[in-house]
Amino acid sequence: MPNSPSDRSETPRRVSIQRKGPLLVEGPVEVELEDGTVVSSDRFRVALCTCRRSRRYPWCDTSHRDRA
Repeated sequence: MPNSPSDRSETPRRVSIQRKGPLLVEGPVEVELEDGTVVSSDRFRVALCTCRRSRRYPWCDTSHRDRA
């Protein structure tokens, strides 16, 4: 397995779970969608949408927030 965790010399990526919010992942990251499409971001931290309301899915655009 070429991409198994034991083959990597990098430190593990940190994923932060936000209550009522996105998953925050230390980047850069590649995300494989259900249809097999791969999207990537080279930012130092990305927010992944968990509510599926985002217009930029899989990236969070804060659509989960309650609007006044």
